[in-house]
Amino acid sequence: MIVLNGASSSGKTTLARALQALLPDPWLTFGVDTLLAGMPLSGAGIDISPGGVVTVDRTFRALEAAWIAGIAAMARAGARIVVDEVFLGGAASQRRWLTAFDGLEALWVGVRCDSAVAAARELARGDRIIGLATRQADVVHRGVRYDLEVDTTHAEPATCAKVVAARVR
Repeated sequence: MIVLNGASSSGKTTLARALQALLPDPWLTFGVDTLLAGMPLSGAGIDISPGGVVTVDRTFRALEAAWIAGIAAMARAGARIVVDEVFLGGAASQRRWLTAFDGLEALWVGVRCDSAVAAARELARGDRIIGLATRQADVVHRGVRYDLEVDTTHAEPATCAKVVAARVR
């Protein structure tokens, strides 16, 4: 398991794809966007307001817990997985994953990016609520313990992928 954590538009998904291309064995990639895409359009317990404020309730947490457990089950069944996540709760978010991953080996990677650069990427993408990148830039890393950190502000995805791949056992 490789867990990539960083703010919206920090380059996690591009890094995950670069890792899939670089690593010798097949790796699956799942991210918070995968979870959100699978949720119903209403009643999922998540609200993203203009300006990038994200609020979740118990309904979302229950769906998220099931999703996390499912990813852990795939890893236990032998799948190699790259998780592309946004730890809105910082260390508390990491603890949810650590609990589910009990007994599994994971490489925890902090994906950092200058908030102005991430905000420009967010704007250029056109598929994000403006403000997510800036709001999440620091909070997603608070109290999170990493094995490795990469900064995608100026580094190419392939370069960051090589750094991460060198740490994969």
